This record gives sequence, C-alpha cells and structure tokens, in this order.
Amino acid sequence: MTKKIAVLPGDGIGPEIINEAIKVIECLRDNYGFAVELENGLVGGSAYDETGSPLPEQTLALVRDADSILLGAVGGPKWEPLDYSVRPERGLLGLRSELNLYANLRPALLYPELEAASTLKPEVVSGLDIMILRELTGGIYFGEPRGVKTLENGERQGFNTLVYSESEVRRIAHNAFQIAAKRNRRVCSVDKANVLECTELWRDVVTEVGKEYPDIELSHMYVDNAAMQLVRNPKQFDVMVTGNMFGDILSDCAAMLTGSISMLPSASLDENSKGMYEPIHGSAPDISGKGIANPLATILSVSMMLRYSFDEAGLANRIDQAVDKALKQGLRTADIASDNTRTVSTSEMGDAVVSGLQQS
Repeated sequence: MTKKIAVLPGDGIGPEIINEAIKVIECLRDNYGFAVELENGLVGGSAYDETGSPLPEQTLALVRDADSILLGAVGGPKWEPLDYSVRPERGLLGLRSELNLYANLRPALLYPELEAASTLKPEVVSGLDIMILRELTGGIYFGEPRGVKTLENGERQGFNTLVYSESEVRRIAHNAFQIAAKRNRRVCSVDKANVLECTELWRDVVTEVGKEYPDIELSHMYVDNAAMQLVRNPKQFDVMVTGNMFGDILSDCAAMLTGSISMLPSASLDENSKGMYEPIHGSAPDISGKGIANPLATILSVSMMLRYSFDEAGLANRIDQAVDKALKQGLRTADIASDNTRTVSTSEMGDAVVSGLQQS
C-alpha cells in the first residue's frame, strides 16, 4: 500500500534540510520499492505570510489525510512582533493538538565519530544512548487559564496553568515501559513532586503503571537533579519519561551531550502510531540560504518514521547505516566539523547519505 507523507518545510533552513530528506525518501522508492506519495503544505511563518494563519485549514486537511508528517522547522525573528495567536510556533502546537500527538520521542545518541564534538569528556559520553519520552499535548504549554492581566494597582501579571489528568499520565507511562522493554529495561520518571501537586499525581500514576511491567526497573528523579545527572553521569539513563515543559528542557540538554543538536531527530506519535517527524533543532534563520545547515537530523527523522509509523525497520536501518558511513568517511557540515574532517554543504551531505543507501 502506498504511504502518503505530508511534507511541511516551514521556515528558515526548513526547506533546505527537507530537500535532503526527500532525496533519501525518493532513493528508497526508486531502489527498494518503498511505495510513497509526497505532498507539500504550509506551516509556520511562511504559512502566515501567504494565508494569514500559521496553520491554514488546507494544511490541516492535508495532515489529517496523510499517513505521516515530515516537518522542517518553524519560526524566526521576522515573526516575533506578531500577536501570540498567529506566531509560527502556534502552527506547531496546533499540529500536535489537532492530531493528538501526545508522545514525543527524542533520542540522544552519540556517534563514535563525534565524541570529540561533545563538550564533556569522552569517558562520560562515549556510548551514550538515551531515549527521552516527553508528554506533548498537556501540561503547562496547553493548560488554561493562561494570559497576561493588569492588576488593580496597575501592575501586569502573567500566568499559566500546569495541569495533567490521570489518563494523560497513564498513556505516556505505558509508552515509556513498552519502549524500555525493547531497550535496556530501565525507566526514569522525572517530576517535581516535592513542590508541585500536579507532578505528585504524575509520580503516583507512573508508579501504578510500573506494577504492570515487573521486569522493567522504575526510578523517580526530581527534574533539577535529572538536569545535573545528565551532565554528571548521562549513561545511567535508558528511557526518561516526563511532562511537556521538563521534557522540552531536558531533551535539549541531552542533545548537546551528543556534540550537536543538529544531529538529533524526533517523533511525535498518536495512539495509533501516526506521527509527525522533525529535527529537534530550530529554524536557524542566521544560516538560512547559505547551504551549510546539517540535514542529518531530518534524514534520521525519516528513519524514525519508517521504524515507528510504517513498521519498516529494515529500511530504517539502511538509513542509519548510510548516515554512519558518511560520518566514517570524515564528511561533516560546518556545525560538527573538526581539524581532521572534510566540511561539506547541506546538499553534499544529503548526496553522501543517498550514495551510501544505493551501495547498501
């Protein structure tokens, strides 16, 4: 059956890195019989410029009809003066909410060839392989009430609401234990239960779910300690599961352990494993159009799509191996280059991965 992928290049470097991911998808189609149909849509600032909305109805119709979504990046200084309701990031949040993409998988994997790129000592990060599972459609980013109001004394006050229901925690906890069962059988649940009642409930529910997985080791950690431990001893973690805001922060921290945030993909899944796949880095408007952006996180997002939404682990492995081959050849985009490597452009890196795929 032909798979339909909605392609949303977005803003900044989004179109550049998406182009390289499309090369990889087309290589899989032409060389390995992967039946796929691609259709582009608008999201973010570029969508606002053309339609007045960061998430047009036409895009919503496209993603609802698709089997999976491939996203580049959204946002940039150009759109920061806009009202909050129409900023590019509202398009991203809208996609997550409209499609109920509640489970965000963010791997932090260190390639041996990039050990020197990490700011931590090799003995601390060598062999690093963490999966951070972030609840994506609840918590403080979506809680109501929210806003800015003026008090009686004329002072402005901003407020947001941190809220989680038991069912929201329960379903993400099940995801964490099921993923850990395919890895090293350890789950660390991250909260702030000592001061936040919402995350006290989080800890209670995760503990209850954990009893259904007696062969998985469960631990709990406060978020401030988790941030410290990610820098002190990151290899102690296997699967980390946490709420929306904590996961946002911790996954970016973990990303830098690997040497470059531009190497890491992500998956956001619904209950039926339909997903949106994107690199975790931003739109990088400062390098947009220069042909130096790193496309590997976007290409690896395609690998995650094949693995988690399409049950094509063999093709996903081929992509992973092709990326590894390009790195072993000493090819680097500027963000991960070093003295003993050859710096290549965005398109040259994409071509190298395609070449590796064709030879596998």
